[in-house]
Amino acid sequence: MRRTLTLVSCVAFLGALAFAESFNGKLLDATCMNTQKNLTACAATSATTTFLLAVDGKTYQLDQTGNGKATEALKSRADRTAPNAPATTEINAKVSGTKEGDIIKVESIDVQ
Repeated sequence: MRRTLTLVSCVAFLGALAFAESFNGKLLDATCMNTQKNLTACAATSATTTFLLAVDGKTYQLDQTGNGKATEALKSRADRTAPNAPATTEINAKVSGTKEGDIIKVESIDVQ
């Protein structure tokens, strides 16, 4: 019985991973987008706490976990940036997760 339960649990976990999608797009500040509705003026910054991902003209909200992961990824990106390098205004991200309506439940995020 114990082996069966372990096997079923593993299959369910791997099945959930199989449904994950990959999204590549521009990381945006969700608060700014709610007020200004301007993709170019609302690029994500290190002060951003809620994020959107713009993919092929459509925007998706990141879930609460995704917002935390994006914040950490931006901090890590800032730590890797050379001190004399020019600041970039556009931040691209690769997000793996599942889409539920206009929200992406983030499993992982890679900020480029």
